[in-house]
Amino acid sequence: MTVRLLRSCLFLLVASMMFVPVFLEAQAKADKADKEEEDPAKTEAFFQAKIKTYYDDWNTLNLDKAGVYYAKDPDLVFYDIMPLKYTGWEAYKAGVKKLLEGFTSFRLIPQNDLKISRRGKVVWTTIGCHFSGVLKDGTKSELEARHTAIWEKRGKGDWLIVHEHVSVALPDAPANAPK
Repeated sequence: MTVRLLRSCLFLLVASMMFVPVFLEAQAKADKADKEEEDPAKTEAFFQAKIKTYYDDWNTLNLDKAGVYYAKDPDLVFYDIMPLKYTGWEAYKAGVKKLLEGFTSFRLIPQNDLKISRRGKVVWTTIGCHFSGVLKDGTKSELEARHTAIWEKRGKGDWLIVHEHVSVALPDAPANAPK
């Protein structure tokens, strides 16, 4: 081997040894941040507040305000009461806009049963809610619903809904129904 080749190899060895501690320190900081980020108490407090503003913003009936909570991928699926399924936020927004046009008042009231589960950059929330509304013909509408949302942490730490499922329970069966 030539002296020049040996010097080059030695230089590369020394240079790489200098970067190993820097890399390990950066990795340790990232691991610590992930653990702090997944602190159940912090996650709980964050999503308690997030769900409150989510419902507050839906109750403004301003779909642009409600839309900030949703990922805009065109292939995401959102299940609602009517119609059953929307694919992508734009379809969801258009469908809900059409539905809301039939109401003079519309209010979603979250219950006190919020459950929050987290695995890394994914959180799912479940909560019961009460819907209260008045149609343009004066008909009152009240119903109990269930709301499940899958949130994903994206970009600069934004939590966005990537899947949602809203449903209502079937009415109780008549007393004389076969069992």
